[in-house]
Amino acid sequence: MALVNILHMNTGDGELSYAKNSLLQETGIRNAIPILKHSIKGVANYDVFKDCITVADLGCSSGTNTLLVVSNIIDTVHEVCKENNREVPQFQVCLNDLFGNDFNTIFKSLPDFYANLKKNKGEAFGPCFVSAVPGSFYGRLFPDKSLHLVHCATSNQWLSQMPQGLENNGSNIYIAKTSPPNVYQAYGKQFHTDFTKFLRMRSEEVVHGGSMVLTIPSRSLVDPASDDSCAFFELLGQSLVDMVKEGLVQGADINSFNIPLYFPCEDEVRNIIESKGSFSVENLNVFKVNWDPHDTDYTNMKDSNELSQVHGKNTSKVLKVALEPLLVSHFGNSIIHVLFKKYEKHVADHLSKKKTRHFSLTISLNKK
Repeated sequence: MALVNILHMNTGDGELSYAKNSLLQETGIRNAIPILKHSIKGVANYDVFKDCITVADLGCSSGTNTLLVVSNIIDTVHEVCKENNREVPQFQVCLNDLFGNDFNTIFKSLPDFYANLKKNKGEAFGPCFVSAVPGSFYGRLFPDKSLHLVHCATSNQWLSQMPQGLENNGSNIYIAKTSPPNVYQAYGKQFHTDFTKFLRMRSEEVVHGGSMVLTIPSRSLVDPASDDSCAFFELLGQSLVDMVKEGLVQGADINSFNIPLYFPCEDEVRNIIESKGSFSVENLNVFKVNWDPHDTDYTNMKDSNELSQVHGKNTSKVLKVALEPLLVSHFGNSIIHVLFKKYEKHVADHLSKKKTRHFSLTISLNKK
């Protein structure tokens, strides 16, 4: 089955839903707010839009983060228009994700969202029209020159398909320190193809002077096997190997499974943007986030044994809501509970020795 039909976050609003376990992504969204505001001010000040601003949030997922992004954009446009003594435009907000995304959860929250807009901005505000546009952002989604602002957070790391030539990656499920060089190259090549296509599609859809703000989970070093890129998934691979030794998973099933993600370094991203030539880099910022998004300690380089248990449990939930549908499609549902219990223990042990953190970059681009 094609990835586009499999990939989605855990649906609903239960204890193990993405909606209840998306603080990691929310942290990335909030870290991007200064750059997002700067981009919106640029779009507003240069009269890129008139009576209506059309915004696309790509890879929107579901839950509170989706409308948090929309609210941030609306608030900033409202603020800029008031500062410049110009009328606030109407808003056309297009929410995009793959076909399996839980759009229904978003739709159910819209009445409260609209009510809060009127309460906070006044009855005369807007109107704001929110719609869903399902499909892969590696293809065309919108008419030519129809978008003023594109936002995409923690989504560009997902590949459109599995890289070719990973047969010798053994029991590794992603890039690992023991992966052969061709695996690094295959993942990098697929990201280059996908991100180039992403930029080409958006170059046709975004108006001249329009803006894109992308937050891309990445890595701090050129080495693709650096800890902030691959340790998170190496521990999941170790958990699966544990289950093979216990007879709970077939070794052949692990050898045929790889995760369709890639975490580029800054130079890779810049080089692709510059080679495509349709967008110019306006701003770029980098930041780190703890594996457990509830963990606010950025001073210590390792956890105490007690804290590592808590952080291991929370980290396991974060990964489970993102990967469970993909894992179930390959291994079946029966292994999931045991797998993530083992992963929780591996993460706790890792964090008690070394506090590895996620690395991300936020970049704003202007359409030439």
